[in-house]
Amino acid sequence: MRAGFIGLGAMGKPMAINLHKAGLLGSIWNRTAAVAAGLAGELGCVQANDPGALAAVSDLVVICVSGDDDVLEMVDAIGPCLDAGAIVIDCSTVSAKTAREAARRLASFDVGFLDCPVSGGTEGARAGSLSIMAGGDADDLTRARPVLEAMGRTIVHMGPVGAGQATKATNQIMVAGINQAVSEALAFAQAHDLPMDRLLTALSGGAAGNWFLSHRGPTMVRGEYPLGFKVDLHQKDLQICADMAAEYGVRLPIIEMTRHHYTRLLAAEHGDEDISSLFRIKSELFRDGET
Repeated sequence: MRAGFIGLGAMGKPMAINLHKAGLLGSIWNRTAAVAAGLAGELGCVQANDPGALAAVSDLVVICVSGDDDVLEMVDAIGPCLDAGAIVIDCSTVSAKTAREAARRLASFDVGFLDCPVSGGTEGARAGSLSIMAGGDADDLTRARPVLEAMGRTIVHMGPVGAGQATKATNQIMVAGINQAVSEALAFAQAHDLPMDRLLTALSGGAAGNWFLSHRGPTMVRGEYPLGFKVDLHQKDLQICADMAAEYGVRLPIIEMTRHHYTRLLAAEHGDEDISSLFRIKSELFRDGET
């Protein structure tokens, strides 16, 4: 199987590297050509001149870009150039509605589509241990599984096209809630002059233990926010979640509170930091009483 990869950002680049390690990567394309050129030189793969040229030499194309419009732009560019029976895997985080529209456009070329958003941050992308939430035809998923297994450890078929993105939206709401709880609790503990290293050990081994506490807690209390998932990207994802909830006439408090806090972080030019930088705002509550 010849796989092409579009989108070499913080997540896409290590995912493409893992496809190369598995012997599946044929060609790459990125909107910033210098990024693709550097990786092509490193891996010895082909840097395509444009998305259509990549599609023309690929049996399967993985897309990992930032937004809904970007996904549809790439689908329109590659669809006419793919052979019938090819598969497109979209690992971006977009709305379920966009996933269904992408599948509809590709179906006119007899090309399969899987919406396969991922979770696990840049660490998971580098390690090839991502959790992949798949929506689409079961036969297409079976054919695409070798590619997915090169990038992720957990691959779950959630249902038809759009189900993967609905699952990712659920994940993003939960991540927001965990971020809120952990950052707020650690700010509370720090204000009470608790020994933070011992606190993290105590909490991680009990009912409050979770991945975010174990992996982000130690850096948060040191005022460090190494990038795993950018604030501005989670803000974009939570807008998707808010829009999907609004279809049912619902506004979810966790979404709204986190978006409000992220807006403050973005205004303070912390949008490129990890989402654990929410700890900045929580700590301020105990320093000056601001809400």
